[in-house]
Amino acid sequence: MPCPALPDGFDFTDPDLLQERVPHPEFAQLRQTEPVRWITQPPRISGFDDSGYWAVTRHEDVKYVSTHPELFSSNLNTAVIRFNESISRDQIEVQKMIMLNMDPPEHTRVRQIVQRGFTPRAIRSLEDALRNRAGSIVETARANAAPDGSFDFVTNVAVELPLQAIAELIGVPQDDRSKIFDWSNKMAAYDDPEYAITEEIGAEAAMEIVSYAMNLAAARKECPAKDIVSQLVAAEDEGNLSSDEFGFFVILLAVAGNETTRNAITHGMHAFLTHPEQWELFKRERPETTAEEIVRWATPVVSFQRTATQDTELGEAKIKKGDRVGIFYSSANNDPEVFDEPLRFDITRDPNPHLGFGGGGPHFCLGKSLAVLEINLIFNAIADALPDLRLVSDPRRLRSAWLNGVKELQVSTG
Repeated sequence: MPCPALPDGFDFTDPDLLQERVPHPEFAQLRQTEPVRWITQPPRISGFDDSGYWAVTRHEDVKYVSTHPELFSSNLNTAVIRFNESISRDQIEVQKMIMLNMDPPEHTRVRQIVQRGFTPRAIRSLEDALRNRAGSIVETARANAAPDGSFDFVTNVAVELPLQAIAELIGVPQDDRSKIFDWSNKMAAYDDPEYAITEEIGAEAAMEIVSYAMNLAAARKECPAKDIVSQLVAAEDEGNLSSDEFGFFVILLAVAGNETTRNAITHGMHAFLTHPEQWELFKRERPETTAEEIVRWATPVVSFQRTATQDTELGEAKIKKGDRVGIFYSSANNDPEVFDEPLRFDITRDPNPHLGFGGGGPHFCLGKSLAVLEINLIFNAIADALPDLRLVSDPRRLRSAWLNGVKELQVSTG
């Protein structure tokens, strides 16, 4: 039956909507009445030559789509659910070189190579350095605060540790981290007019990252070091990445590893400051379950998409071959069939089978362990050095079709 809560033209990927809020009431209504619903779009508004997509909102259905790549492809139309009207099909096709937009068996081959850098041992080897960096980031933010103690949490704290972790992981000099930050911002912020980023500027930024990474790869091939880059590229004939494959992998790190973790940290800080009892609990007990609840609560990626490879059915919906299918993690992570009181921020929540790192299957987040480590380290550092941090103003949200992003969060030490 039609869902009465959705007016004609309502679109979960409308960047104006996501700049204002995550549409939790509408997600809840769909989960109850029409968990797989066709959302009509004007032609080309998303960059695709079709009339819309299927919105998948229940936890079990998002998991099903995620774990059946033979039915739901990441490659046919990429995993990005909405570009903008000006993007060309050729520009979309180029993005298929990013691992996020591959299907097995090509995805399997590339992932088996890059996961060498994300083994438990590799992540543990970064922990001491990142703990020191987290402490330094927080101390610097406090030292550089305005006379009244205020500062922007996003630019002074949240962005720094993910950037420094990526630099640490792949051997990018710390002095170059601002370049990665700038390029990744331009790639992800094309829907926000404040940044005046066109599709062309975003494409140029992507090419800057690829070029930078390819030069780094070439240097390691000529003179290998004891770092992940050398492991990934030093011997292509032994199952390693080519220079261009490494370049597109760094694009994935810059967006998936940077944008998502910094937004999780920002939303986590906002959640703590608007749920002071949880902040007091964290400062006192430091529960190991904290990072997972922050990721569930934040769900930095609202949605990705897949494309049906054949006619199929899902949640009583008859999906045609070639239809785009939006998997909405923000809805799945608030499904009351799975989570008790999902709209409650609870850092002791356990179990917590959220889909903030993906719904399982081949595209489950490769960097989950690193992201959890970063979140734990930065909040431990904040609790130690800035235990009385308070909120100054509401967050300024990013205008985006698929990221739950925050551009600014003013806080104060006073």
